[in-house]
Amino acid sequence: MVWKLYSAAAAAVQEESEGRTGPTVMKWKTVLVLFTLVLSYLVAGGAVFQALEQHYEASQHAKLEQSKTEFLRKHTCVQSEELEELFKSMTEAISAGVSPLGSASNQSSHWELGSAFFFAGTVITTIGFGNIAPSTKWGRIFCIIYALLGIPLFGFLLAGVGDQLGTVFGKIIHRTQKAIVVCLILS
Repeated sequence: MVWKLYSAAAAAVQEESEGRTGPTVMKWKTVLVLFTLVLSYLVAGGAVFQALEQHYEASQHAKLEQSKTEFLRKHTCVQSEELEELFKSMTEAISAGVSPLGSASNQSSHWELGSAFFFAGTVITTIGFGNIAPSTKWGRIFCIIYALLGIPLFGFLLAGVGDQLGTVFGKIIHRTQKAIVVCLILS
């Protein structure tokens, strides 16, 4: 589906540029197709990031909870080696994006579809807030490929929106200039 939208957008851009000389302005139809394509790309990317990363995050969270429970149940007096093992588990969980504080009921996943969609958006816009990142090998590989395709796609969308806004602002300026001239002539 995403590939069909991408092909349609490329065909629309090609169709607009054929037979014209000088600067061209992207049509609204093309901008809307690009917008739909980018939105579809973001949703698909968010779903893939969720599928690749959420299971790992959940397993790390479960492992941490199990370590906490076993440690508290087994030990009334803390030994340094056992405490080190607990800290090691906590460190692994933190690197996977799971906070060791609180209970499992108040923990949320970094890789729910909404968060994954947000991450996908930061990738293709090159913002990269850095608050979450893929932890798995396949998540990292997908992120690289996703960025290589998504960044130029988002650039096309920005170019189209910029063309349209430039056209709209140009018309507004032209009409304002006409109104000023008419007011000067009438006064």
